[in-house]
Amino acid sequence: MTTGAPRRAGRVPLALLVPAGLGLLFLVLPLVGLVVRTPWTTLPQRLAEPGVLTALRLSLQSATLATLLCLVLGVPLAWLLARAPFPGRRLVRALVTVPLVLPPVVGGVALLLVFGRQGLVGTWLDAAFGLTLPFTMAGVVLAEAFVAMPFLVIAVEGALRGADARYEEAAATLGAGRWTTFTHVTLPLVAPGVAAGAVLCWARALGEFGATITFAGNFPGRTQTMPLAVYLALETDLEAAIVLSLVLLLVSVAILVSLRDRWMTTP
Repeated sequence: MTTGAPRRAGRVPLALLVPAGLGLLFLVLPLVGLVVRTPWTTLPQRLAEPGVLTALRLSLQSATLATLLCLVLGVPLAWLLARAPFPGRRLVRALVTVPLVLPPVVGGVALLLVFGRQGLVGTWLDAAFGLTLPFTMAGVVLAEAFVAMPFLVIAVEGALRGADARYEEAAATLGAGRWTTFTHVTLPLVAPGVAAGAVLCWARALGEFGATITFAGNFPGRTQTMPLAVYLALETDLEAAIVLSLVLLLVSVAILVSLRDRWMTTP
């Protein structure tokens, strides 16, 4: 009786195994197709093309700048949600996560209505400083930060909620101010969570398409990032689109590998 129970429990019902296998195939097969169709013989030459290198450079720069902006704004926001009880905190948390479910194109339109020349803030920026954000590199960074910041905030807030608050209380008892406690105690405690959130944020910013093309446009050498270059290449050169897609796929795999210890568990 006791020896047979684990065997029965370990058997996978066929009714679950078949759809599970089909689901895995559905997710993996397109990636396999991308790898199979990659023009490996001409890959180095295609990667060295000026348009590809420029799009890759713009993508890396904009994603990095967007992540830095998210860190500056998102970490304090995550701390506020995790540590400071205030009226309407649930509503604020819901608003922070809206970009996760909002269609990116809608986010781009919303950014235009706020930061465009006739926008709520854009009118003032243009009149006071002559600053125009849409269809510029700064617009790319803002669009990517808008869609990527929730990933950072959620990761950091989760890390803060899981951190032992007794260390912060001990620091306060010893006379440390709130800022000193935050920088010398809280941040080191949640550093892995901040790092994981920053990596996820950077990866999301790197792959952003909808908000970017709506708010910043698709100008080669100026606002054309890798996803936009893939979209444009699909119309003229399929192999170039495949090569660009492969680069983004490799970056995504690298992100998953770097986060495997935090987000993935093994039996």
